[in-house]
Amino acid sequence: MNLLLDTHVALWAIVDSPKLTEKARELIQSPKTAVWISAASVWEIAIKHALARGDMPVASQDAVRYFRESGYRFLAVEAEHAVLSKDCPLTTTTPLIAFSLRKRLSSQCD
Repeated sequence: MNLLLDTHVALWAIVDSPKLTEKARELIQSPKTAVWISAASVWEIAIKHALARGDMPVASQDAVRYFRESGYRFLAVEAEHAVLSKDCPLTTTTPLIAFSLRKRLSSQCD
């Protein structure tokens, strides 16, 4: 199974946060699951950490190291994915999440 994690879910997983549900934890830790992190999530972490508002306690370089140590895969973002995503009927309130999901689904949209 492929599992694309939201930025906060990915962070909760690597710090073993109680905010992560048991079901999510099981899916993420399953040897049958390929866990993916979007490059857009790393971008989000970098932006929020640089703003120093206190809502992103980990720096992007540390998050990347933690993700790699956890065996997560990185989903690259290409300009073509952004262009193709315009035809995907997917909405969300967080643009970076929408972009990540659209990037992943762009090849499946008609």
